[in-house]
Amino acid sequence: MWGPGTCNRESIEKWPGYQIHSHNYRVPEPFRGQIVVIIGYGPSAFDISREIARVAKEVHIATRAPDVKVSKLDNHDNLWQHKMIERVYEDGKVKFQDGPTIYADTIFYCTGYKYHYPFLEKNGIVIIDDKRVGPLYKHVFPPRFAPWLSFIGIPMMDTSFQTSELQSKWVAHVLSGKVLLPTEEEMMGSVNEYYQQMEKTGMPKHYTHSLFPNEIEYKNWLLAEVGLPPLEEWRERMFTDVKLIRAMQDGYRDQWDDAYWTAVTESKEVKSRANGRGVASVDQGGVEREVP
Repeated sequence: MWGPGTCNRESIEKWPGYQIHSHNYRVPEPFRGQIVVIIGYGPSAFDISREIARVAKEVHIATRAPDVKVSKLDNHDNLWQHKMIERVYEDGKVKFQDGPTIYADTIFYCTGYKYHYPFLEKNGIVIIDDKRVGPLYKHVFPPRFAPWLSFIGIPMMDTSFQTSELQSKWVAHVLSGKVLLPTEEEMMGSVNEYYQQMEKTGMPKHYTHSLFPNEIEYKNWLLAEVGLPPLEEWRERMFTDVKLIRAMQDGYRDQWDDAYWTAVTESKEVKSRANGRGVASVDQGGVEREVP
């Protein structure tokens, strides 16, 4: 389950301005003439900041991304980028960690969602900490309770529907005995190795379940587990091209290869999928399989 993520800065409850989560955003007009602070650095923050900047007086983006360039953004007269909010004040001021203080009308949370399992008695065995649900083997099985407890749809920064489908197939294969999981110790070792690799590369804990940039590798691993062929070339290219969006660069829509993707959508394979018919592929043993 997911719940909207918000800010836990000191005294945020006493800040007198308007606060909204991107989940509730519809149109920019209510923010006309305002000074707006947007917390976040993902696709929602990128798109909403540009839309609101057309009508707002000023838009200030606050992020905890370590490599953020604190500056006024190129090609924008009223859009600034800052480090995270340090604190807010009862008189409406907002202070950023990079120094500046402004009076703002609205704080906009483009902070994604938090994992929330109120029905689950975790007993300290499955812990939710800074958007990390763990320990989970391959983002699905808690080693202590596998295979009887599993989590579907945990990964983020990914095409979630396909990943959730593949995870479900994997869980079904495990429960039916078609696929065997490693031992509890081996699964826990894999989880710890992943955590150590995150620390080594400086990846924050809240990115534990981010598949980017390894989503293709993860999907192909799941496909192999359930006996299906790897992703087609056009799917791999789709994930690669989507990186233009994740790069958060103005004009990314103009860099989309219309000719290539028009050809893909007109292909027999994709049309068959759109009509609800799977496309058959023949494996090395001569057995025809439906490609997911």
